[in-house]
Amino acid sequence: MKKIFLTFGMIVCLMLHTLAQKNTKAFYLLVGTYTTKTSKGVYVYKFDTQTGDLKYISEASGVKNPSFVTISKDKKYVYSVGETDGGGAVNSFAFNASTGQITLKNTQSAGGAGPCHITIDKTNKWVIVGNYGAGSLSVLPVLADGSLGTATQTIQHTGSSINTERQKVPHVHSINIAPNNKDVFVPDLGTDKIFTYQLNALNGNLTPGNPPFTAVIPGSGPRHFTFHPKGRFAYVIEELSATVTAFHYSTGKLKAFQTINTLPADYTGRKWCADIHVSPDGKFLYASNRAHESITVYAINPRTGALTWVENTPVEGKTPRNFMIDPTGKYVLVANQDSDNINVFKRDVNTGKLTFTGKSATVSMPVCLKAVE
Repeated sequence: MKKIFLTFGMIVCLMLHTLAQKNTKAFYLLVGTYTTKTSKGVYVYKFDTQTGDLKYISEASGVKNPSFVTISKDKKYVYSVGETDGGGAVNSFAFNASTGQITLKNTQSAGGAGPCHITIDKTNKWVIVGNYGAGSLSVLPVLADGSLGTATQTIQHTGSSINTERQKVPHVHSINIAPNNKDVFVPDLGTDKIFTYQLNALNGNLTPGNPPFTAVIPGSGPRHFTFHPKGRFAYVIEELSATVTAFHYSTGKLKAFQTINTLPADYTGRKWCADIHVSPDGKFLYASNRAHESITVYAINPRTGALTWVENTPVEGKTPRNFMIDPTGKYVLVANQDSDNINVFKRDVNTGKLTFTGKSATVSMPVCLKAVE
């Protein structure tokens, strides 16, 4: 038997090669859209993390306004809302993680008008959809073949707040399941509350949390919500006041400790925030501003979770409805709904700042971006 001896230099080269292999990675990008103009439905792209290029792979047509999407934990199925006012829908799709092909399986009622957000629990058994128009949320079971059954529960919110144009009635805007797969936080733009529920993963039943809600500043309009990777902090973006509120999070409870603006002090235009995400390393938080057409960058204090403004980066497009930090943490992809493009930004992992790469994909009315690793 021949013995193989490796020098120190050879070992270093092998380690660098292995590291390079791990960093040389492409993933599928799912794009939810509005079909008002030329979009056909849900699109699949492949994103190259070495070059920043986006390549079209496939699409699923035949559905109306699949604006927001979510992916099963086993990556076999995709679920989307069907955002219509007359009677909202929820769609299920089969997804082939090897080829990137996506195929419609079935459609169910969302239990209310204007569904705008959807998520799936960690057991892959329950899909929860938020109905903006109806001010309600519904739980749908995932069947053995990945398709959706009829809703087993619909919860109707009640109430209003001080903005007489936007807050006359409830408007559920997102569904956020905590890492423990039990706490469910539901920002309601119309009532200025973040409702809290407890999910029973065995039967899919939602019950009111303790407390049943956390109130935010009147007139702020809470929208999207995210957890810090360490699990001790959470953040909500408030559409109407152009602010972000930071919370201490413990099981079932939120305690606000900071509210910070997303826009420059001299800005006098429309306040119209949209999306919010924390970088994978937990060091920075990003928030999108429609009308101002920018992404706000904040540094996160690792000890307290407090935010410090870093910059506002132009999105090189119009109406950044949604954005995504890629799994490597090197890029931010922005879905500009009204300029029909997805723009790619390089992220400086040390400063958090963003730089437009010049790379882009043309997609009609992109609304939601999700990575399939």
